[in-house]
Amino acid sequence: MRTDEIKIFAGSSGGPFAQGMCRSLGIELGRSDVRKFSDGNLFVRVGETVRSREVYLVQPIGLSPNDEFTEILFWMDAFKRASASSVTAVIPYFGYAKGDKKDEPRVSIRARVCAESLELAGADRVVCLDLHSPQIQGFFKKPVDHIYALPVLAGWIRREKLSNPVLVSPDLGFLKQTRRFAEELGFPMAVGEKVRRGHDEKAEVLEIMGEVKGRDCVIVDDFTISGGTLADLARGLRERGAKRILAVLSHCLIRPEGIARIEASAIETVVTTDSVDNPWSRCHPRFQTISVAPLFAETVRRIHSGESVSPLFDAWEDPAVVACLDADET
Repeated sequence: MRTDEIKIFAGSSGGPFAQGMCRSLGIELGRSDVRKFSDGNLFVRVGETVRSREVYLVQPIGLSPNDEFTEILFWMDAFKRASASSVTAVIPYFGYAKGDKKDEPRVSIRARVCAESLELAGADRVVCLDLHSPQIQGFFKKPVDHIYALPVLAGWIRREKLSNPVLVSPDLGFLKQTRRFAEELGFPMAVGEKVRRGHDEKAEVLEIMGEVKGRDCVIVDDFTISGGTLADLARGLRERGAKRILAVLSHCLIRPEGIARIEASAIETVVTTDSVDNPWSRCHPRFQTISVAPLFAETVRRIHSGESVSPLFDAWEDPAVVACLDADET
C-alpha cells in the first residue's frame, strides 16, 4: 500500500493536526474550503476529486463544539455526494463525550445523539483519542478506533527527572486510567475525592487519599476546561507536603480564566496533546504540548492497508510514539 493513496482533508479546526499527519505520511493535504456566512451558516466544499477514494476528514470537536460538529456532518455528506468510496471521521477530541449517560430525569444522552448523527451523515468509521467514557464506542454501529495518549504521556513522564514520584488521580472516576499509568511506570498512586454539586464546571476536592509528602506528584486526567480541579488538587497536594507538582492531560480546552488559575496554582507544568488546537495554552510557559499527529498518521496508515491498529495501544516504544516525543514541543 502506497501512502500517496491516502487522502486526508481538514475541517476548520483540524488544519494543524491534519498537516502534522500529512508530514508523517509524506503526503499533501487535500484541498478544501470552509466558509462561515454572516448569519452563522456554514458552507463546505471539497476542492479535488474523491470519486472511488477512501478519504479521512480531520476535525476535533473542541472549543466551538456546535459549529465544529455541524461542520463534520456537512463534510460527511459532501464526500458521499462526491462519490467517495468510504469516509473516516478523524476526531482527536470528541466533544459531548461527557454526555454519555442519563443520570437524571429528562436529559439527553448527547454522545449517543452525536454518534447516530455522524453515521446518518455518512461516516463509515471514526477515529478518536481518549474518549471520556470507553462505552461511547458502543453508541456507534460503525467501527471506532479508540487511540490512547497513555504511551506518549507516560513516555514524557519517564523522561522527567522525578524524585520519589507518585501519580495522582483527581477523583475515583479516573482511578482506573491512572492505574494503567502506574502499572506502566511502576509508580504508586494517590487519589483525590471530588464532588461536583451542579453543571457549572466547578468541582470541590474534599480529601486526598495516599502518601504525597516529600514526593513529586503527577496529576493524571483526561481534560481540563476551567483549570479549577487541577488548581484545587494542587493546593491540597502542596498543603500535604508535596514537592514538584505536574499534570498530564489528554486534551486541553482551557480558556484565559483557566490559564489564570493555573498560573496562580502550585502546578509547575501542564503537559497536553494537540488534540485541540488551543490558542490560549499554545506557547504558554506553564503548558507543554506534545503532538500525537504521528500516532494518528500511523493509525490511518494501518487502517488503509488493512493492518491491525491494536498493537499501538501497548506499543510504548513504537516508532510512531517515539516520533511524538521527539517532535518539536511547544
